[in-house]
Amino acid sequence: MNEYDLTPSSLDRWIHQDETSGSFKEKDNRSVEQQELLALQKELKQLRMENNILKQAALIKGRK
Repeated sequence: MNEYDLTPSSLDRWIHQDETSGSFKEKDNRSVEQQELLALQKELKQLRMENNILKQAALIKGRK
């Protein structure tokens, strides 16, 4: 570990990731709660965008 300037916690985390998912990619190692939070954030962003579009359409329609 000293040869590669690794901390024991980094090595332990990598071993755990490999044993759990077989991957070192962040998306493959998220907890269920993290995945749900990301999905909800994505949905919120989409709904806000749709809401803004509807507001703009209402303003345009109100001018006519």
